Amino acid sequence: MDRTTIEDAVFPDCPIRNILARLCDKWSLLVMYTLDKAGRVPMRFKELQREIPDISQKMLTVTLRTLEEDGYVTRTIYPEVPPRVEYALTERTHSLLPYINALTAWAMENMDPIMKDRKTFARHSKTD
Repeated sequence: MDRTTIEDAVFPDCPIRNILARLCDKWSLLVMYTLDKAGRVPMRFKELQREIPDISQKMLTVTLRTLEEDGYVTRTIYPEVPPRVEYALTERTHSLLPYINALTAWAMENMDPIMKDRKTFARHSKTD
């Protein structure tokens, strides 16, 4: 599936499918969170990769391009040798951060009970 094209045939204007699907993939929120942790200071690709060690170079590239395409991240290329590329969050993303931070707080508050429920469910489904 092409990460940059998410459209539903029945509801092509659906914000859930066309916006949240791209934000809520495995890496996008984590990349935005990492850029936010840096404050308003842009980060280079390798810095991002060091902060998110389990993301591959290819997935980081694809994720950054998708976020840039949707206007969540800016990419600035400096004409130097070697070229320097920096990534930063846009104002659109800064307006989204309170919601992301609230979701993160909720996840932290509920992680232990959710993990407990998963274990309970797994035990019960094995006996069924």
